[in-house]
Amino acid sequence: MRQSFAGMCPHHQAVLKVIISFLAAIALIAGFAAQASANPRYAAYVMDAKTGQVLFNRYGDEQRYPASLTKMMTLYMLFEAMESGRVAKSTPIPISAKAAAEPPTKIGLRAGSTITAENAIYSLVTRSANDIATAIGEFLGGSEQNFARLTTTKARQLGMNSTTFQNAHGLPNSRQVTTARDMAILGIALREHFPQYYSYFGTREFTLGKQRFGNHNRVLGRVRGADGIKTGYIRASGFNLVSSVQDDGRSIVAVVMGGRSGRTRDDHMVELIREYLPRASRGSKQMLVARGSTSQIVASAASPQQLPQTIATPQFRPAMSAEPAPMELALAPTSTPQPSMPQIVPAPAPVAAAEGTDEVAERIQMAFAGAVPSARPTPPSPIPSQAVPAALEAVKERSNVDPVQTSSTQASGWVIQVASMPSESEANSFLASAKSRASNVLSGAEPFTETFEHNGRTYYRARFSGFAGKDQAWNACGSLKNYDIACYAVQM
Repeated sequence: MRQSFAGMCPHHQAVLKVIISFLAAIALIAGFAAQASANPRYAAYVMDAKTGQVLFNRYGDEQRYPASLTKMMTLYMLFEAMESGRVAKSTPIPISAKAAAEPPTKIGLRAGSTITAENAIYSLVTRSANDIATAIGEFLGGSEQNFARLTTTKARQLGMNSTTFQNAHGLPNSRQVTTARDMAILGIALREHFPQYYSYFGTREFTLGKQRFGNHNRVLGRVRGADGIKTGYIRASGFNLVSSVQDDGRSIVAVVMGGRSGRTRDDHMVELIREYLPRASRGSKQMLVARGSTSQIVASAASPQQLPQTIATPQFRPAMSAEPAPMELALAPTSTPQPSMPQIVPAPAPVAAAEGTDEVAERIQMAFAGAVPSARPTPPSPIPSQAVPAALEAVKERSNVDPVQTSSTQASGWVIQVASMPSESEANSFLASAKSRASNVLSGAEPFTETFEHNGRTYYRARFSGFAGKDQAWNACGSLKNYDIACYAVQM
């Protein structure tokens, strides 16, 4: 009997492994569904980069705001100009007054200065610099408006039929929309069309003069085989990320949009990669995105029945677009159709509180700022117009995007806190006031807000990031005392 039981053990173990895998997949899918139902900005998409098979799709065709994922297309256009010989790595790109005035995240070059094309690339893939993105757009298109028309036309040529660009950086604009599917197509196009330049997306650190910039993409180095591509964040979009992974003969591009924080977005991306990379093909690589006005995605060789029943399996072949022939850069603009606005419910994305926050300092700051706890936070409103950079005034319109300056990604490293307020609008106003009063101390710092709960009520931390380390953050706090601004430093 023992021999009989022993002979059955391997069979039982195999069955048990199948059951465990099945239950894990159900739990993962249930988690995705819960996240999507609670977050109207959420979308996710995973594609086999060798065959074009759609491995996962949740709201992949619903319109979303791209935020700094826009810079993927800005770089596509720059790579195209470099490949054709119109631009060299050493070509100087001028910084206009408009580019210099863009809000953070930025490099901070002065109007009238220049940056080489290669350093401009590094600035976008690491720092996600809005000032440099604008400079590239103006340089290639003659104006940012014309560049937006060029990039929208290029999107149609690549099969990105639900994407419209209005600027080169991704800062708020109600008409700048995309989908997770379209961002996956763009990620594939960058890999396929510019293999000689694609490695830039894997840059972990970049130094320009005395400044050193780390890559915002935290998935790099966290997942074996991850080689790019780009993060993005504005409050209207939530935290976005496009990732490319090549490992063990398999290759995928994955998209997550609408994350509630940088950390949860990254965790979700890692879940998707671990779940679906093993399902990708080890076969030969197919060319998925053709260039020019006739481009379309090759249909998946796999039948819908081969995909999990709980995952949507749309036809992965974009309709042909009646767009004009390919345009040369800086030529007369051609109008492009505008997609309808997505029904996106705006909400500030809650960010996890930093570990080790000094609760005593938090209370002191609330008292200093005159914060009066309220049972329900005041709805966010724009900070006074005089405190908003002029570059953003053009996009302050009746829309459901956030007109105040935002960073491209969640802050990390050492930050300083200058207030805790009962509403986001008060926190933003305090940040604008502090930066105006202590401009010499905070000129290179990036303002942002962060929520936390205290005695069942929501408050908003007013913080600045962009400090090289602990000493620089504490020195800034010391200097702010001269302006009667309470401050303490914390590592995120």
